[in-house]
Amino acid sequence: MLQQVADGVGVHQSRFMQSNAVVVQGAAGVLLIDAGVTADELAALAAGLPGPVVAGFSTHPHWDHLLWHPALGHVPRYGTAAAAGAIANRLATPGWEAMVSGMIPGDIVAEVPLDDRFGRITGLPSGAGRIPWDGPEVRIIEHQAHAFGHAALLLPDRGVLVAGDMLSDVLVPILNAMAPDPVGDYLTGLRSIEDATTGDELVIPGHGSVGSGLRERIAQDRAYLEALRDRREPEDARIGAAAKPGWEFVSELHAGQVERLG
Repeated sequence: MLQQVADGVGVHQSRFMQSNAVVVQGAAGVLLIDAGVTADELAALAAGLPGPVVAGFSTHPHWDHLLWHPALGHVPRYGTAAAAGAIANRLATPGWEAMVSGMIPGDIVAEVPLDDRFGRITGLPSGAGRIPWDGPEVRIIEHQAHAFGHAALLLPDRGVLVAGDMLSDVLVPILNAMAPDPVGDYLTGLRSIEDATTGDELVIPGHGSVGSGLRERIAQDRAYLEALRDRREPEDARIGAAAKPGWEFVSELHAGQVERLG
């Protein structure tokens, strides 16, 4: 079911890790951001849209943000130049299907459509500041936190920030393990979002609850990262005994990041 969260902005939440697909209404149809995860959910989303899809956007090149369904139509699907380049390299690798399948939890892998629509996004020109479409202005805030070519999207006229895989109330910041300075990149990404926003925007994270308190979410993520950087144990309600039921695995994720940082 599509939940309206702001004027002309709706969210469809997947049962997989509270993944949020974002729908923005335009003049001739909708912009669909991070469409969804399982084939049945994608089909249900397509059936419940307020108009045809005229464009898509993937906030970053991770498998759960690159999926599509024939019912959504054959339309331009965008990402940053770096994100499109990263997934193009993956798709050019023989046996990419098995590689991507190995990243998907076993209980849903059969439901995820790894077909010829997966990851077929077009990179916008390097440094592009807006999504080209006939609808409300959607500004691109590109950074390197979480993944190379990651983008948060700001809808200034709607007071909405689509954060991609950042600013979650249930997930701690997940670092880009391939980056030379993953903590530094993430802190820079948070600063980019902070500088581009007023703080009053509604936050739509890639996973988790839609809500207000943008500055508080930034501060929580920053405190977690600074603790990792300084080799301290974070005081963070998303890990440990205070974690939301069903999200206890975040403590293991955190422990793995501490180990990788050495």
